[in-house]
Amino acid sequence: MKLAVFTTGGTIDKIYFDKKSDYEIGDAIIGPLLNSMGVGFDFTVEELMKVDSLDMSEQDRRHIVERVAASSQDRILITHGTDGMIETAKALSIVQGKTIVLTGALQPAAFAHNDAVFNIGGSVAAVQILPSGCYIVMNGRVFTPENVIKNLEKNRFESPGE
Repeated sequence: MKLAVFTTGGTIDKIYFDKKSDYEIGDAIIGPLLNSMGVGFDFTVEELMKVDSLDMSEQDRRHIVERVAASSQDRILITHGTDGMIETAKALSIVQGKTIVLTGALQPAAFAHNDAVFNIGGSVAAVQILPSGCYIVMNGRVFTPENVIKNLEKNRFESPGE
């Protein structure tokens, strides 16, 4: 298997300098993380943008859809900000013949206690076994774009009505 990884920014790659300063989106963590874990497959990482998903435009989403559709790989993993992830997943649902998984983090990977590594690991497993389609993998679960919400009160992704 060869996996195409696209990065878009978001909390997973945020860097905070101190409590009084703002953040910036740093270099994508996923490539170095996969290398350090000694994964047994080939992958490429392409940075599409460094955008907080709250600031993501329809033009940004069109660019993501175009790059995914044009990829020669049929297994795609996308790191994405959690606030706009569902909207982007819905936009990507038009891409046929590929397994596309979006993931992110509710805490930056740079934090000592974060969900980034867990979500990336789940996404890597999911992208290898799921049939073609578009999915979101967060909090140890796999969702379709039509059957997921971000629950701000509980700080997690879940199915509607949980």
